[in-house]
Amino acid sequence: MKKIIKFEKEDCNPCIMVSEYFKTNSIPFDAVNPFNNPEAAMKYKIRSVPTTLLIENEEVLMRVIGYQPNELKSMIDSL
Repeated sequence: MKKIIKFEKEDCNPCIMVSEYFKTNSIPFDAVNPFNNPEAAMKYKIRSVPTTLLIENEEVLMRVIGYQPNELKSMIDSL
């Protein structure tokens, strides 16, 4: 099953914009703070926030760094 994981920081404006984009489109996602969960950040090679991943069976199918609405739409279309 495919799922979306968004690595974010609570006080990051682009992170908030990505969250609002998914909420507006009624797309469920898991939010992870890489500073509070360094194991997950290392596992998925997170280097900046926001980083949004489309995951299936622990494999990264798509990665979007920053707020890029066209790329996020492609991710949603892949669900």
